[in-house]
Amino acid sequence: MQTDLVIVSEYCQKCHIDPSFIVMLEEGGLIDINVMDDGEKYLLSSQLRDLEQYTRMYYDLSINIEGIEAIHHMLDRMRNLQDEISLLRIRLRLYEPFDFDTIENL
Repeated sequence: MQTDLVIVSEYCQKCHIDPSFIVMLEEGGLIDINVMDDGEKYLLSSQLRDLEQYTRMYYDLSINIEGIEAIHHMLDRMRNLQDEISLLRIRLRLYEPFDFDTIENL
């Protein structure tokens, strides 16, 4: 299995962000940094979407790391609740078929 890795220092240089920002995100538990035997720090490419979102929040919207952590927590909670609602709708349809889309249009 091949995993795509991104070198943190090169990413920071190309995106014009401070490497300490990446470290703060890791300390906040928002991303994971892998350190290889050569001492270089790497990110998984699957984390880039989240990293770009955090970067926009921090640099464009001036949201501090604690705010980003709170937003991340609330978005995760919202996704979990949406998943739970979907599951409950599926279970409810077993007992009582109903068009939930009509409720959203009211």
